[in-house]
Amino acid sequence: MFKKNPFGHYLILKKWLIRYLGFMTHRRYRGFNQLHIEGSEIIKNLPENKVLFISNHQTYFADVVAMFHVFNASLSGRIDNIKNVGYLWSPKLNMYYVAAKETMRSGLLPRILAYAGSISIERTWRESGQDINRQVKMSDITNIGVALDDGWVITFPQGTTKPFKPVRKGTAHIIKKYKPIVIPIVIDGFRRSFDKKGLMIKKRGILQSMIIKEPLQIDYKNDSVEAILEQIQYAIEQHPSHLKVLSKEEIEAQEILNQLRKWDI
Repeated sequence: MFKKNPFGHYLILKKWLIRYLGFMTHRRYRGFNQLHIEGSEIIKNLPENKVLFISNHQTYFADVVAMFHVFNASLSGRIDNIKNVGYLWSPKLNMYYVAAKETMRSGLLPRILAYAGSISIERTWRESGQDINRQVKMSDITNIGVALDDGWVITFPQGTTKPFKPVRKGTAHIIKKYKPIVIPIVIDGFRRSFDKKGLMIKKRGILQSMIIKEPLQIDYKNDSVEAILEQIQYAIEQHPSHLKVLSKEEIEAQEILNQLRKWDI
């Protein structure tokens, strides 16, 4: 009953936190807004540990909470949907996410969310809204390795909610060092649905999306850090080449919307 995970967190407490937070947030993805999911059948076939999920990032917390919903729903047999929140009764407890230490210490709710699965790290490039340049803490890298040995880890390799920012080299080094299965995820709609922290609903009726892709094919020994970084950028659709495609799609969508308005549809 008082079993702990490798970080000293009581699993029974973590289980009840995930249940409660999951119940409280479910309508954010199936109610106030809708979450369109693709590819979640991949989740059921993954091993118990050594899995690294990489994703683009749009809010501090709403993105990862949605992933907790989708992953647990898939493990309970709900493919591409999160109907019936009962899937959280027996949640996966060895699931973690990488987050900035200053973010997870910014209030009571972030501290509670941290207990539910955060691997808090010190960012090397930014702190308190200011650009910095400091050495990577090896204990942070070690903690990510501990989490991978124990289960699944979610990370946002750009380290920011701003789109099309470069992928941080640390992610590639972690991949080469620990050799996890790497699953890309592409999300959208969260920036429009929530505030920057992902705690407050900004707009209702937004269609959010989460696309889970096949594992990356990585040669852990021979692929360079730069090659892995580029593969990650393409996989999470944050490579600079996607900018032109995105702009074209937005223009076409706006033209359709304008035409519908003319027809009063």
